[in-house]
Amino acid sequence: MAAIRAEGRYRVFADLRRTCGAFPAAEHYASGSKRPITVWCSNDYLGMGQHPLVLAAMHEALDKAGAGSGGTRNISGTTHYHVELEAELAELHGKEAALLFTSAYIANDATLSTLVRLLPGAAIFSDEKNHASMIAGIRHGGGPKRIWRHNDLADLEAHLSAFDRETPKIIAFESVYSMDGTIAPIEGICDLAERYGALTYLDEVHAVGMYGPRGGGIGERDGMLARVDIVNGTLAKGFGVMGGYIAASRACCDAIRSYAPGFIFTTSLAPAVVAGALASVRHLKASSVERALHQERARTLKRRLAAAGLPVMDNQSHIVPVMVGDPVLCKELTDALLSRFGIYVQPINYPTVPRGTERLRLTPTPQHADGDIDHLVSALLELWSDFGLSAGAGQVAAE
Repeated sequence: MAAIRAEGRYRVFADLRRTCGAFPAAEHYASGSKRPITVWCSNDYLGMGQHPLVLAAMHEALDKAGAGSGGTRNISGTTHYHVELEAELAELHGKEAALLFTSAYIANDATLSTLVRLLPGAAIFSDEKNHASMIAGIRHGGGPKRIWRHNDLADLEAHLSAFDRETPKIIAFESVYSMDGTIAPIEGICDLAERYGALTYLDEVHAVGMYGPRGGGIGERDGMLARVDIVNGTLAKGFGVMGGYIAASRACCDAIRSYAPGFIFTTSLAPAVVAGALASVRHLKASSVERALHQERARTLKRRLAAAGLPVMDNQSHIVPVMVGDPVLCKELTDALLSRFGIYVQPINYPTVPRGTERLRLTPTPQHADGDIDHLVSALLELWSDFGLSAGAGQVAAE
């Protein structure tokens, strides 16, 4: 712990309570007192965690079904809410079936590791910037793996071509990469998968609810739903609640639910949680208002930061990284934002990002008003001056 503290990457949990109906407002508890703050780093990207329809559905389910599910999915823990939500998610991604997990981390870990065990000799080709949950699943599977350079189709093809076509292959990648905000070339990856006989495994965690005409993610936006074999998604970000899932063929989902310990031996999600997620998915299938405003807020914030000369990373997604490059300084900046300006941003340090690329990761939502952006930019400029940092570089290119 002493070494981690010295490096400036000891993780301090902010003690918060979000203010229902007033997101992104929250209360911060510290030293026996509380004070109002504005949250600028939540993954509740659309604010659906406080949407009236979601809250009403959760209250209703709690009154009808009680608190917990009562067991694993196989032993009394499959409620009608679970069945309905899996059907909605399968339809959202154009798949035959879907399977709910307690988190998207568990969904990735359980599915990828189980696929390798069920496909003897299967090789996994993993983008170098894949999430820790995908890396964990690949490692737990124990099969051969190849790491390809981020979004580099030529490097991916070089790795694929080194294997016989008869070798089972799985290309694992994300649509939106959550730290840099880069977006995968899904069509090109699918082209290579068809050429070399590989399955495609797409993590849409930072895209579901927020991209595509009905919130199906980048795959839906780019017209690639039919070409992606397995989709991983979350209910805890764009949909604002909790849980994860995969959507795939009926045979694939049946195999995972039958063989994956991470699914079999875990108590299922609480009915109220599932009901809230179900209401959120259904609403965002029909409404594009939240998505449009979310994209506008992200563009506006990036433009304002760049105009102020702050080092915001350029990308095509809703993620807004402001580069710092030093872990101690990154922590000092976020501490000052909270203590002096009532702005909560969590520092992003190693191992979440490589050393030397420490950053502030801002996540604007439809609920962040112009005044919130004004306050944030003003605070950052003041701190950049106080800490002797140079403003004036504007946008920096994504890696």
